[in-house]
Amino acid sequence: MTKTKLTINENGSLRVEGEFEIVDKNGTPYGLDGRTVVSICRCGLSSKKPFCDGSHKGHFEHEAIAFDLPPKK
Repeated sequence: MTKTKLTINENGSLRVEGEFEIVDKNGTPYGLDGRTVVSICRCGLSSKKPFCDGSHKGHFEHEAIAFDLPPKK
C-alpha cells in the first residue's frame, strides 16, 4: 500500500500527495480527476474551499515545525 504524504506548508496550505479520496460531510467525493497532489486551504480565505487558491499570501502565518504528540492514555 502506498503511503499518503501530508505536508504542512509554512504560511500556507496543506499539501496532500499519493493515493487518497476527499469527501464532503455527506461522504460524497470531490471530483479529483485522478490527481495525486492537491493543496487544501488552512486559512479559510480560499474561494475554492476546501482547496487552496493562494488567497493566504500575506494574510496567514503559521510556522510549520513538527513536534511529537503526548502519548495516548
